[in-house]
Amino acid sequence: MRLPNVSLLLPLMAILSSIPTLAGEEAKQPGLLSTAQRADLVSLANSAESELKTDILPFWIKHAPDREHGGFFGLVTNDLTVFQDAPRGMLLTARILWTFSSAYRKYQDPQYLEMARWAYADLESRFRDKEQDGYFWSVKPDGTPVLDGKQIHGQAFAIYALSEFYRATGEKPALDRAIEVYRLIEKHSRDRQHGGYLEAFTRDWKRPPGKRLNETGPECSKSQSTHIHLIEAYANLLRAWPDAGLRSDLKKAIEVMLTHTLNKSGKHLVLYFDADWSPRSEIISFGHDMEVAWLLTDATEAVGDPELLKAVNKTSLALVESTLAEGLDKDGSVFFTTTPKGISDDNKEWWVQAEAAVGFINAYQISGDARYLAAAQRVWDFVEKFLIDRKNGEWVFRVTKAGKVASQGAKISMWKCPYHNGRACMEIADRIRAITGGEK
Repeated sequence: MRLPNVSLLLPLMAILSSIPTLAGEEAKQPGLLSTAQRADLVSLANSAESELKTDILPFWIKHAPDREHGGFFGLVTNDLTVFQDAPRGMLLTARILWTFSSAYRKYQDPQYLEMARWAYADLESRFRDKEQDGYFWSVKPDGTPVLDGKQIHGQAFAIYALSEFYRATGEKPALDRAIEVYRLIEKHSRDRQHGGYLEAFTRDWKRPPGKRLNETGPECSKSQSTHIHLIEAYANLLRAWPDAGLRSDLKKAIEVMLTHTLNKSGKHLVLYFDADWSPRSEIISFGHDMEVAWLLTDATEAVGDPELLKAVNKTSLALVESTLAEGLDKDGSVFFTTTPKGISDDNKEWWVQAEAAVGFINAYQISGDARYLAAAQRVWDFVEKFLIDRKNGEWVFRVTKAGKVASQGAKISMWKCPYHNGRACMEIADRIRAITGGEK
């Protein structure tokens, strides 16, 4: 059975057609910003780029590598206590590889290339399964597998990182490896009955009875998170390797996201699913809504399908508008989760604010509605006031509604990485300079 095509998006489009157009007559187009608005935008771009180059990237260069044993420490707390024996995660290594490859491609700083090479070596020597192929989810510091199953979420980040390393260096073995992993996913993970991609596999690529993506999610066959990260990975690979088959697979994956991962309102994402796309959760994650809002636009632009882009952009604006209406605190930050009964977790996590800032700017670029620029500025103001760690560097994992650093959370871990905030800083700077014509 073929994956859905655009013709199957008609039910979704019917839902979206009931959502008011968000950029009305009063919306300002990019060229019509006032002098004060342009000045504020330039200041925001410069602030984000400075945070990247003077805090985020130097922190990871200094504190993440295990210079004695290779690779990266698996756990470092907010006060910089290192847990030497903590398991190492391939997700962290892949995200470091992507971040520093992207930073090197943008700035050509040799420190960034050195860090990217360190991560590339770690990914290939410590996490690559040379017997069954693909990458282990986690290993001990000596490289012995801890969780040897093949999470598609992790395989996607391998593609994302390897293709970016190739784009930064031109080293073809990294591209060849990314293509190999793409073909593995298409062979083992694609669900040819219901569409989309199955979540997890054993080491030898068999389906386990049930698998969690993380400690808090339910056992599920599919997840929104894995699908969007697979889409961003395929889009990045397509930029490095413009293959017709890959382009077709990426387009189908985007169509699947539009068709199956939105809830009935069309304004939020469902997080977890059974194989037939029956929802397994009702919690709404504002961070995922905002991340998907801009990543779908970015990936669809890589595909180059104008009609699909129209549907994606309308979905993106619906997700962002819902966050504006339901997910913002009075201080401009974005809450973590909500349910049909109301906000269920009012903490403010670092990655949510990072993705929200980019999502708001992307919404402005789609619509010309300056409300979104104001929202992005307020999120960034919150980041500077509450999340950037002025004492120990980088960003704290989480703060409470009152702005107090939460006791749980780490500075470096499987999930705490430089990818969300590092990427956000680069996206903010690049997008604003596109809006302002490169003004600095």
